[in-house]
Amino acid sequence: MEELYKRTHMCGALNAGNAGERVALNGWVQKRRNLGGLIFCDIRDKTGITQVVFDDSVPKELFERADGLRSEYVVGVKGTVRERQSKNPQLPTGDIEIAADSLVIYSEAETPPIYIKDDDKVDDNLRLKYRYLDLRKHGMQQNLTFRHNIAKATREYFDSCGFTEVETPVLIKPTPEGARDYLVPSRVNRGQFYALPQSPQMFKQLLMVGGTDRYYQIVKCFRDEDLRADRQPEFTQVDIEMSFVDVDSVIEVQEGYMKKLLKDIKQVDINTPFPRLAFDEAMERFGSDKPDLRFGFELKKLNDAVAGSEFQVFNDVLESGGDVRGINIEGAAEKFSRKDIDKMLTAIKHYGAKGLFAIKVAEGEIASSLGKFFDQERLQKICDVFPAGAGDLILIVADKPKTVFDSLGFLRRDIAGKLGLLDDSKYEFLWVVDFPLLEFDEETGKYSAMHHPFTSPRLSEAHMLGTQPGKVKALAYDMVLNGVELGGGSIRIHDKNLQKKMFAALGMSNAEVEQKFGFLIEAFKYGTPPHGGIAYGFDRIAMLLSGQHSIREVIAFPKNQAAQCMVCEAPSVAAPEQMEELGIALAPEKADE
Repeated sequence: MEELYKRTHMCGALNAGNAGERVALNGWVQKRRNLGGLIFCDIRDKTGITQVVFDDSVPKELFERADGLRSEYVVGVKGTVRERQSKNPQLPTGDIEIAADSLVIYSEAETPPIYIKDDDKVDDNLRLKYRYLDLRKHGMQQNLTFRHNIAKATREYFDSCGFTEVETPVLIKPTPEGARDYLVPSRVNRGQFYALPQSPQMFKQLLMVGGTDRYYQIVKCFRDEDLRADRQPEFTQVDIEMSFVDVDSVIEVQEGYMKKLLKDIKQVDINTPFPRLAFDEAMERFGSDKPDLRFGFELKKLNDAVAGSEFQVFNDVLESGGDVRGINIEGAAEKFSRKDIDKMLTAIKHYGAKGLFAIKVAEGEIASSLGKFFDQERLQKICDVFPAGAGDLILIVADKPKTVFDSLGFLRRDIAGKLGLLDDSKYEFLWVVDFPLLEFDEETGKYSAMHHPFTSPRLSEAHMLGTQPGKVKALAYDMVLNGVELGGGSIRIHDKNLQKKMFAALGMSNAEVEQKFGFLIEAFKYGTPPHGGIAYGFDRIAMLLSGQHSIREVIAFPKNQAAQCMVCEAPSVAAPEQMEELGIALAPEKADE
């Protein structure tokens, strides 16, 4: 076994101030160059790269050994730091090099299937399969360190505010609400199953019953759902709960948390308090309950401006209780062609939109696909609602309110991205508040909780739960940054009778409540403090603050779009003896009909 060189420095830590020092480095070979009597070798670790030089003054055996180095060999070198003759301003260590006099090869390496360098444009599936190689890249190591620093600042802040970090169970009771649970079979209790937690929600409420007062946890959660750029089947939350608080109390503590994060991690001072926007206003103005405030393009209602027109599509929408709304993209009339607008329509069909109507405003004339049904005076009436001027582009959607909001909410942010208006150096925080407590599902004919069934209604409206549940507002709040929901929370129901009313409004029978949540209701019998909290998507925070566009970039070993770990090839088939021990048999696959 080769001798271990105990390193004196990390590779990225040396500079001209170290000239003349004898050092020992360990790392991977980035590349080697033989220039005859000189061998240059770049040694890399997670902190950076240092150039090492072997010249013909070293023993022949050492020179030949250095000449045999290949990319990704793991080595140790000893030598003396000296000033480089040909400096490299692109490297933090570019002023120096190591005149090596000793070399140890810890392990050799085959040619890697991906390049170990940032921006190599390698296929994502290859990156995930060989993640341990991908992680050697400087950018990925920076991302992991960045994530570590967020966790460190999180713990420092909540500790300073009197919070206790408590670990809650990972094997819990299945509660088939919302997303699907990941189930874990019990060997000891055959035929029974645990679930992996989608959230520690009920346990953190039990901690409040237990007198913990202020709790937080950086915790793994699990949801068996379809994936997107900012979704993973296993993800990390910053989970928080507080006793004897109201909405303002929770918000004040959370704004302090964000202020510390931005200062410590980004060296950015943000202003508090954050603006608060009611859910209804957010939808009316931005078509989204997580609006991006870095640009304009606010939605405008056009019902009055188009009422009584000859265009039957608009008339039918208005008669059925729908809306006609639009956004004005200032100065964009010539930036988007008919073909571009057709692509926009294709994109919003995903939200159920059936049409997209454009108006281009020019000096003295307004051109529009609505021109057959609207004269210039009518078109000007629409323009005046915004108001729009020469060079502007108005985009209109007419449909059910939800379809209109979703479509235009998507378009305003998508177009802002195409126009380069999504400035990552700006941090536009806000709170969205006054959410509806419940939302009606037309397919099931039932109400469901917009957040979760433990969210408290406004106490002044609680009496309407049995008669007008759709009109009740929640004591809920979401923190939004640049169009992304960082976290959501609420004041919880702490009165067992109110909790039972909430379950009844959700159409749950007493037996169903007892089966799913009986242990929580039981706990509430013994004195429960008023409490509330919030949970943040830790991966999302790391993604946004690091300027990445996918949470995969800030997770060491993420899953792919099929929820598979490509490194260890999970999920995989269980051995027959394991299945038998657990009392599980797979159902036969259904034959294609």
